[in-house]
Amino acid sequence: MNATFAEPSVCEAISQPVDPDARLLGYIRSTSFDRPTLVLDLERIEAQYHALKAGLGHADIHYAVKANPAPEILTRLVGLGAHFDAASRAEIEACLEHGARPAHISYGNTIKRPADIAYAHAQGIALFAADAVEELDKIAAHAPNAQVYIRVIVEASGADWPLTRKFGTSRETVLGLIEHAQAVGLTPRGLSFHVGSQTRDPMMWADTLDQIAAVWHAAQAAGHGLDLLNIGGGFPAFYGDDIPHPTAYARAVMDQVHARFGDVAQIMAEPGRGLVGEAGMIAAEVLLVSRKSTDDLCRWVYLDIGKFSGLAETMDEAIRYQFITERDHEVTGPCILAGPSCDSADVLYEKRPVQLPLGLKGGDKIIIRACGAYTSTYASVGFNGFPPLDVVAI
Repeated sequence: MNATFAEPSVCEAISQPVDPDARLLGYIRSTSFDRPTLVLDLERIEAQYHALKAGLGHADIHYAVKANPAPEILTRLVGLGAHFDAASRAEIEACLEHGARPAHISYGNTIKRPADIAYAHAQGIALFAADAVEELDKIAAHAPNAQVYIRVIVEASGADWPLTRKFGTSRETVLGLIEHAQAVGLTPRGLSFHVGSQTRDPMMWADTLDQIAAVWHAAQAAGHGLDLLNIGGGFPAFYGDDIPHPTAYARAVMDQVHARFGDVAQIMAEPGRGLVGEAGMIAAEVLLVSRKSTDDLCRWVYLDIGKFSGLAETMDEAIRYQFITERDHEVTGPCILAGPSCDSADVLYEKRPVQLPLGLKGGDKIIIRACGAYTSTYASVGFNGFPPLDVVAI
């Protein structure tokens, strides 16, 4: 017997919240996939862009292309007026191919091949990141008269995915690099940093901003007229732990920036995960459920996707993905989650087992939430013969 419902009044319809996952879940549940597939909701990306922009104010959004370079995402963001942070020649080429203006692209990787610097310069890209004397010399030689910003190392902020050590220069060396940039004919515009990916609380930015502000004001006092501050990424996605609304989060960060730096002519923000993370879900399948012994407290649940096919951010269990099954109404129990490859490192969650339905079995479909960032780009070309992650945009 089919149930019937009265159509809600206009006021009731307006007041009812819209499930932001509805389009993705509807598409995945009505579609058959023969291998793991990332499904992206472009409308949700656009909504997230507007939400972040509302909080960031006059700061330019430079989308971190490395998070997800899907052509559909780049085209949509170009249409919205976004700028781009590119980490390689290939990312620059993709941005240009999909309509981005060279003036809206910064070459944000501090480790660049000379030929790629020359290529970017020839395309009209004028803004480059650096954190070492040798990198400044390469830029001066292959992109003469370019503008640069110096990336600074910051202490860990409490981010789920810290980005310290590999990138940046110590605060003590910044002024020397600014002076060297001037000496080799470059224009040092300002500073950049990264608070750490998935920084869930905007108040976690405070200490990092204090560190950068001290360097900024020392440079200004030394006569360097810096006018660009790149606050990097760090804007979070929802993985189960509460986070503020993106507008409130971005506004709280910008309030802290203005309190420490005053009026800066140009501020860049580089959201990647915070812009596209929640806009993607992976349609996957359970391959096997087993126990290693009769008294094993946890089941082992093996999926057809693992660390090497898109879920690399489960390394050290830093990013905690959430899962949806058709058995979510059943009683759950702890399980160790693993991928399909013949590699013992391909275990996703073991230190903190995942709660999944006890009735789960091989052949069951499973949906992985908030996979729009750092999944398709991390997937291997074909480790163990498993294909790269398919991507569909709706």
